[in-house]
Amino acid sequence: MKGKEVTGNFVLMILGILSAGMGLKGFLLSSRFIDGGVTGISMLLAETTGTPLSVLIFVINMPFLFLGYKRLGVSFAIKSTIAIAGLSLCLAFVQFPDVTHDKLLTAVFGGFFIGVGIGLAIRAGAVLDGTDIAALLVSKKTQLLKVSDVILLLNVVIFSAALFFLGVESALYSILTYLAASKMIDFILNGIEQYTGITVVSTRGEEIRKAITDMGRGVTVYEGKSGYGKDGHINDPRDIIFTVATRLEIPSLKKKILKIDSSAFIVQQSIDDTTGGLLKRKGPH
Repeated sequence: MKGKEVTGNFVLMILGILSAGMGLKGFLLSSRFIDGGVTGISMLLAETTGTPLSVLIFVINMPFLFLGYKRLGVSFAIKSTIAIAGLSLCLAFVQFPDVTHDKLLTAVFGGFFIGVGIGLAIRAGAVLDGTDIAALLVSKKTQLLKVSDVILLLNVVIFSAALFFLGVESALYSILTYLAASKMIDFILNGIEQYTGITVVSTRGEEIRKAITDMGRGVTVYEGKSGYGKDGHINDPRDIIFTVATRLEIPSLKKKILKIDSSAFIVQQSIDDTTGGLLKRKGPH
């Protein structure tokens, strides 16, 4: 099993490198568009200084990989170093066709291939861009900014620099590239079936539990009490039911719950990822 896992990760890493290389050399570089993060910084410097992108991507990522080694461990650092070195070699020696000169197609599909590449590398336990490492460390240091806030601020600086050095049009298309890449990373990591967590508070918990399990979904039932009023007056005991469903199942699930108890309290929350449990439907329902 260990050997299969290593082989699987290696295949994902190779596919990720080739996909990112296609996005960069097959689409973006000829149109002078950039991506966000460390890749964007490398592309901007390559455009303004004439230094080969393959060299800049490796060199600029190295400090972040060193920090990742300190914080995230040897295995992560080794995998990421191999992945980034592979991307650098790919950019230096692998030839990709210049697919299109249409600016909109270049921005969208350049971001598409880069996002797929980064997502596959993350699936393999590595990174092709050190931005997330930097954001994670900064957010832990300041405790005022979330990882997403740090990434956003970094990209604001990068695209502002692109506005100055590359012009308004290239900067705007570069933002579109970044958005396309981000969407594909989310898709690769979270999949097409984006799950939603549903928490239901009701006095008719047993009936609701049965209705949910009849749909082929697993449930977790907690015992709780309802509190209301200024003094936090405790009401009758009631069940708190938690389940996870796909977005397409949410309307019918809520309809069934409200049909059983029209006063049921329902809370929805986004689920980034799931492992194990009863997530696949059993039988035709």
